[in-house]
Amino acid sequence: MDINIALKAFIRTVEKGSITGAARDLGVSQPAVTKHLLNLERHLRTRLLERSSKSVRPTVHGLELYEASRVAIASIDAALEGVRLNAGEIEGDLRIHAPSCIGARHLQGMVADFQDEHPAVMIELALDDRTVDLVYDNFDLTLRYGRIEDQEVVARKVGWVQRFLVASPIYLDKIGDIHDPQQLSELDVVATSKTLSPRNTVTLVHADRTMEEVAIRPVLKTNNAQVMISALLRGRGVGLVQRNLVSELIDQGDLVRVLPEYALKPTEAYLAYPSTKFMRPVVRAFTDFVIPRLRAIKGISRDPGVFD
Repeated sequence: MDINIALKAFIRTVEKGSITGAARDLGVSQPAVTKHLLNLERHLRTRLLERSSKSVRPTVHGLELYEASRVAIASIDAALEGVRLNAGEIEGDLRIHAPSCIGARHLQGMVADFQDEHPAVMIELALDDRTVDLVYDNFDLTLRYGRIEDQEVVARKVGWVQRFLVASPIYLDKIGDIHDPQQLSELDVVATSKTLSPRNTVTLVHADRTMEEVAIRPVLKTNNAQVMISALLRGRGVGLVQRNLVSELIDQGDLVRVLPEYALKPTEAYLAYPSTKFMRPVVRAFTDFVIPRLRAIKGISRDPGVFD
């Protein structure tokens, strides 16, 4: 029995709560994982997992083994990867998750640049707007909006994501100038679901730091940045957008900032990773590579100020 492989199968089964899920993550068959688990239990002469038709849970002994072995296995993987690094090359697999908006617009280019420097690194980049569990979903890194409280996750702050209001000249020619935030309640608005409250209200921050809540009428809600921007360029309404998505369009005159003395409340952005996986050189190398580049994006600031 290869104890290293058997322990990896056991650790992933505990984390997924499923032999099928562990097999999928490890890239092997379900019978292969089952064989590793049975061999491990025979080797230790104790039952490690309680199996039912719906889930797999560790026994008391299994939980003890999981807590003791997961950091040790991660340390071994990091040590082996470190030896290869000392031989002159960063290599390994890297699974990254990020919101689709900033991921498609910015992060995917940074991933390509990193691979140009380190061609032996295989990266899987998953882009969607869900909040992932780094351990359960088996990601090495996630770019996440909002403060992170998970004690088993290391979070490095990237900065504050700025958001404000824009519209196309086409739409503004049709409806006229916008001077008062309360006018938004009478206008068409394009936004993401996360930008709005359940009551379809949005809080605007004035340059003097006072806040004003405005009820709005969304004509389009979407979780896809390109869909939102396309709608704005067609003159569908006023958009509540991340600055990093539209800076170039504003510079070109395709979109115009509306109510420039107001902005939406900024959101903190963090790059997070499981505390054990940070020991892997490829994770550390990518983190050090990408954070300064993320901070250099126009629309991500080092403080919550949004008026520059």
